[in-house]
Amino acid sequence: MIYIYNDYGGTHSTALAAAYHLNKLPSVQPLTKEEILNVEYFNKLTASDMGRFIFHGIDEDGNSVYTLGRKSSKVVVPALKNLSILLQNKYQGEERIVFSNTSPTVPFPMTIGGFLSRGMKIDSLGVPLLVIGAKICFNDIKRLVEHTKQIGKSTNEKVTVLENREFK
Repeated sequence: MIYIYNDYGGTHSTALAAAYHLNKLPSVQPLTKEEILNVEYFNKLTASDMGRFIFHGIDEDGNSVYTLGRKSSKVVVPALKNLSILLQNKYQGEERIVFSNTSPTVPFPMTIGGFLSRGMKIDSLGVPLLVIGAKICFNDIKRLVEHTKQIGKSTNEKVTVLENREFK
């Protein structure tokens, strides 16, 4: 199984989701500023990383965990789903893939913080907002990851796309 957490920038909610999925963060609130800022790739990716699969590790069940920044494109994930199915069919691949959209968990402070920090390069304003946003959304991200893992374990589909609108 391959899990791919995706959102606009691939560096905030996706990085937190991957860290939680891989048990790299405590499952109890509240997270500290240090825990948030020490998450691998959190607020570290740039525009040149968009569209690149970032490997985060192997989970307790032997599944690979990746993140993907897709910008605002509505066609990236459907195209990747179709390409994945095409390759699986052509090469008799059995590896299942779950794309899980973390965007619905992103609160307003994280959106503004990401824009200020990554877009405008104003870390002094953006990073504190990102930390506030991460603290606000962490329970939603944990629930999203648990839901994603449950779907991954229960589906027989070759490729599953989770929009996760219920986490808004």
